[in-house]
Amino acid sequence: MEQRHLQMYALAGTLGTGLFLTSGKAISHGGPAGALLAYVTMGAIIFSMNVCLGEMATYAPISGGYLHFAERWLHPSVGFALGWQGVLGGCVSNASEVVAAAILISFWDTSFTTAHQVGYIIALIVVCGVINFLGVRWFGESEFWFALIKIALIVGLILAGLIVDLGGGPNHDRIGFRYWKDPGAFNAYIVPGSTGKFLGWFANLITAAYSFSGIEFIGMAAAEVKNPRVSIPKAVRRLFIRLALFYVLGILIVGMLVPSNDPKLLQSTGTAASSPFVLAFSRAGIKVLPSIINAAVLTSAVSACSTGIFNSSRKLYGLALRGQGPAIFARTTAKGLPYVSVSFVSFWMLLAFLSLSDGSNAALEWLSNITTLASFINWMAIAATFIRFKKGLEAQGIDRKSLHYYSSLQPFHAWFCLIALSIIVFFSGWKVFIHGHWSAPSFVSNYLNLPFFFVLMAGYALVKRDPWLRPDQLDFFSNIPTDDEVAYEEPPPKNLFMKVVNYVFT
Repeated sequence: MEQRHLQMYALAGTLGTGLFLTSGKAISHGGPAGALLAYVTMGAIIFSMNVCLGEMATYAPISGGYLHFAERWLHPSVGFALGWQGVLGGCVSNASEVVAAAILISFWDTSFTTAHQVGYIIALIVVCGVINFLGVRWFGESEFWFALIKIALIVGLILAGLIVDLGGGPNHDRIGFRYWKDPGAFNAYIVPGSTGKFLGWFANLITAAYSFSGIEFIGMAAAEVKNPRVSIPKAVRRLFIRLALFYVLGILIVGMLVPSNDPKLLQSTGTAASSPFVLAFSRAGIKVLPSIINAAVLTSAVSACSTGIFNSSRKLYGLALRGQGPAIFARTTAKGLPYVSVSFVSFWMLLAFLSLSDGSNAALEWLSNITTLASFINWMAIAATFIRFKKGLEAQGIDRKSLHYYSSLQPFHAWFCLIALSIIVFFSGWKVFIHGHWSAPSFVSNYLNLPFFFVLMAGYALVKRDPWLRPDQLDFFSNIPTDDEVAYEEPPPKNLFMKVVNYVFT
């Protein structure tokens, strides 16, 4: 994978349906200020997690990424549980992304039928599978262009939104912060008063977090990117720009253009009709955006599925390499593509056909819901692993300042991420405990991930009985490549376009 591939993914990799389609719910639940504060808070948590991951991945750009880090520097049982939870969850979520993409295509299909849906699902499965079977070079190239489309869309929407807000729309209505005053900056969610406003903000933390799912991809790709000890630190630093510019500024613009009490913010069609940006510009008299947004979001859904296959297959490959999974999944082509792992993960996209019947579709949705805590658990494990990583370096006299990338604010980033996410995970299912809102399926879908993770971890620990190592016993040297082994000199660009790309992304 070229540096520009990783840099572009760091900028816009997970930018997609979470912001383009469902951010309207955040405005409705917490108000424009509640949604903005939730995205800022979660953005700070995510950035802290990526600082932890970036430092470890730069030091050890090896297969398995943060799964291997957890196994090596925390405990093997944690790496095992993270890996298999990620593989199984990814297999289910990839099918859900295929279904979401098929629904997006139906936006243009005026005679949408089950037969059409079958055709769309088959085509999407083939496209996502082929992208991954062509190898990491072509996967990175596809992600580069997908990300470029998403960046062009969000930048265009932000600029257009600002122009409309200042009165440059067809109706020449200068909106400003009108909707922050009426109906107000904060909304009460479920219960009235200040408690309801707090709950609106907290609910939006979880909504914002789901928009960032998969952002830890940078750590998984470390072993397959050229010159990782240069490209990974750059990707981590640029993450701050992405969080501030795309997510925070995007949610601010939507909150300025649409009142939080507009009932259309809660619509859920799965297409551009659900986008708060479409609603915002429709209110201003601009009607040409739905198809443009739908097309861009469709590329986001395809990108999410393709990335899911890459992520899950590399986790499975890493597990097999370390003896934590069947050895057959460690087989690769002559060029290093883990074709058995890619085939296994791709096969599970056939679960998308469950969406063709109501009962089966409900089962697919339920399976998807129970994997929603997986990202939170991954991020918490990354922060906990870094704490042990730092203690181990100190115990063995290794100066972190001598590393290619380190943060002077550590371990603040790690503890902030770990404590904040622990609170969010513990209270993630709070709605079912409010009088009149109890739902057994909701409770299970909110919390089943936790016992599943600990059962995997406990089972592995009981069978293998690996000892708990002291910081001075942790392994910081075996199988970690030297600078000479991973260094790479970028070839000179062949044309003006590549000169611009290299200047921006390397």
